[in-house]
Amino acid sequence: MHESLFSYINQNAASPLTSDEEALIMASFQPKKYRKKQYFLQEGDVCKYVGFIVKGAMRQYSVDDKGAEHIVNLFLENWWVSDRESAVMLTPSRYNIDTWEDTELLVATVADMVDLIGKIPLFGQMTRLMDQRSFIASQRRLNSTISNTADKRYEEFADNHPKFIQRFPQHIIASYLGITKDTLSRVRKQAMKK
Repeated sequence: MHESLFSYINQNAASPLTSDEEALIMASFQPKKYRKKQYFLQEGDVCKYVGFIVKGAMRQYSVDDKGAEHIVNLFLENWWVSDRESAVMLTPSRYNIDTWEDTELLVATVADMVDLIGKIPLFGQMTRLMDQRSFIASQRRLNSTISNTADKRYEEFADNHPKFIQRFPQHIIASYLGITKDTLSRVRKQAMKK
């Protein structure tokens, strides 16, 4: 199970991990299995863990006063999952993170992640690269949300995340894009005609 994580780190670092570094990572990341719709984090809890998805699909969302879900992030294999604000600030999370499919994760405490960054330079490189990619993706998504039509948002989403369309239902994708399910249905029909 750890091979997926080692492969991910090696692809995103300047040189491969040593066997000693792999042993440190294995000691920090524990395999966990979650059933569909099982919580990784619930709103109001402080996020103490980081997960690397080996198999499965997850979502991060908030729930408003009317009970409507607002999807903030979607995650698949080889993605990292956590609530960074809660983990860094040690504040109660405003989000739920749960599994959309049966999911297998490698889970480490936030403290273990910090320790690994200090002990393994490649792990620190990978983390910085992840942070940069995450920041760029967040900026692009924010710009798309405030600047683009629903049609353009869906087109960019489909181009950048085709696997999400296969793995998540329309109501979740619509929420992620900030549009209604009916609007998404219309947009998808128009896209199929092109």
